[in-house]
Amino acid sequence: MLVHGSGLVQMSAPVQALLQAAGKIVQDMSISRLQKISQRSAVLALVAALGAIGLGAATPAQAQYKQEMRNDMRRCAAGSGPAIEVTVAGVKNGSGTVRVQTYRATSSDWLQKGRWLSRIEVPARAGSMTFCVPVPAAGDYALAVRHDVNGNGETDITIDGGAMSNNPSINIFNLGRPSVSKTAFVVGNGVKAIRVQMKYL
Repeated sequence: MLVHGSGLVQMSAPVQALLQAAGKIVQDMSISRLQKISQRSAVLALVAALGAIGLGAATPAQAQYKQEMRNDMRRCAAGSGPAIEVTVAGVKNGSGTVRVQTYRATSSDWLQKGRWLSRIEVPARAGSMTFCVPVPAAGDYALAVRHDVNGNGETDITIDGGAMSNNPSINIFNLGRPSVSKTAFVVGNGVKAIRVQMKYL
C-alpha cells in the first residue's frame, strides 16, 4: 500500500508486482553501470601498468638516436644508472674538442652515420678526461671517442686522435673500424666504468 496524504491507499496485487519489477530493473541497471565503470577502470589501470612496464624495460633498440648532452658527472654518482663512466687516457694536448659517442652494439648501428645514441663534446684537456654517458636501459653498447685537435669538425687522420671501447687493435686491415664484436660491452642497471686509450698517428 502507498501513503497518500494522511491516509493509506491499498494497491492491487498487479500494481505491487509492477512496482517490484520496476525496482528490480533500476537496481539491475545500477549494478550493470557500476560493473561497466569497474571494468573500464580495471582496463585503464592495466594499460597504465603495461605502459609503466614498457618504459621501465625499454631496450636499446627502442632508444632514440642522436641525443646530444652535457657531461654531468652527477649522473654517474653511487646509486645512479644505467650509465657509462668513461675515462679517456692519453689526450695529447688541450687543443680542440673531445667527443664521446655511444652506439647500440649491433653491426647495423656501430659507427654508422646518424646511428649514434648519445654524444658529449667538450673542450680537450691534456692527459686524462672523464665522462658520464647515460644510456636508455641496460644492454649491450659500444663507444667511440675522437679528439678533434684543430676543432674544425672534420676528421683529420694525420693530427686527430681516436679511441674505442675495449681498446681494440686498429690496423690497415680494419681501416680503423674494428667490428662491433671487438668493441661491445654490457651495461647493467648501475654505472659501468670503462677506460679507453687515445691513439694518434
